[in-house]
Amino acid sequence: MSGTRLRLNPIGCDAHGLCAGVLPEMITLDEWGYPILDGREVPDHLLAHARRAVAACPTLALALVRPAGPAGPGTPPGGPGRPVTETRIPQAGLASQPAAVGTTAGTAPVARLQDRRPR
Repeated sequence: MSGTRLRLNPIGCDAHGLCAGVLPEMITLDEWGYPILDGREVPDHLLAHARRAVAACPTLALALVRPAGPAGPGTPPGGPGRPVTETRIPQAGLASQPAAVGTTAGTAPVARLQDRRPR
């Protein structure tokens, strides 16, 4: 196992339920449609499905994370006496932040700069 886990931002989740449809082995839905993660590390054979579940989340509330830093046997992931930190695994093809409504990611600032140029 790679130490990779699923992490849910419950405030960002709008209970669309797409993640549970893609990865029912690790995500179930409560009576209101919000995901419940089983808390296990993502097994290697389900890692591709976990990536798809993260990509399917329309609110970006689901993420794949792994402990930051090297961890030896018997050492907490953050090191001895240090808090556990996590690193969000970037998803290929996904912007780090959603684009504003009516714009395309990466082009809106350029268009604004071009509009301000003197003619």
